[in-house]
Amino acid sequence: MLKIEHLTKKYGNKLAVDDLNLHIQGGEIYGFIGHNGAGKTTTLKACCGILQFDDGEIYIDGVSIKKDPIACKSKIAYIPDNPDLYEFMTGIKYLNFVADMFSVPKSERNERIKMYADMFELTDDLAQPIGSYSHGMRQKLAIISALIHTPKLVIMDEPFVGLDPKSSHQLKQLMREICNNGGAIFFSTHVLDVAEKLCDKIAIIKDGKLIKCGVTEEIKGDSSLEAVFLELEGDDA
Repeated sequence: MLKIEHLTKKYGNKLAVDDLNLHIQGGEIYGFIGHNGAGKTTTLKACCGILQFDDGEIYIDGVSIKKDPIACKSKIAYIPDNPDLYEFMTGIKYLNFVADMFSVPKSERNERIKMYADMFELTDDLAQPIGSYSHGMRQKLAIISALIHTPKLVIMDEPFVGLDPKSSHQLKQLMREICNNGGAIFFSTHVLDVAEKLCDKIAIIKDGKLIKCGVTEEIKGDSSLEAVFLELEGDDA
């Protein structure tokens, strides 16, 4: 579903992502962990076609993000760590705007909006302007808008930040449901116990380099994911 081949990205003289290779199959929840500035967000944005990169290639369901970004973007959804939504719109207008962009039929969009808005307890707030929303409400709206076109690959940057425990639980269930239906999830997180319990596989990045990846149980072994992460981070932790 996602194939990252020799991804390299520089900001001036700084090497933000260094020859990164990672393959994510349909049905997998793949966690991406690393300290601040390790290269997580840069990698995620490159996978979404938001950031251009210097070397390498990224394929979404077999399609090159460089050669056909529109086709790739039709298959994915991206939830940033701090959703930048149109504050002048109401919640429902924003969801319809996103649905229009992805050509989601009205009957399907209305059904999905109702289902997800009820699930995240946002239904009563959809008529209000986004500018009046709390951070948690904006996060919920961003999640609903991301799922409205039933993407094959969902890419998320710290998706649980700002969510209440019930909404976090709902999101975890949705993530598993997406993968059970053949989709894939690639997300960054600092909450290592969540990653340990939720992820099928884990990738650890440090200073732009992928230092460990594989099945979660094999990565952590007899220890915890936190202990493994701190050991790999060494003095930087």
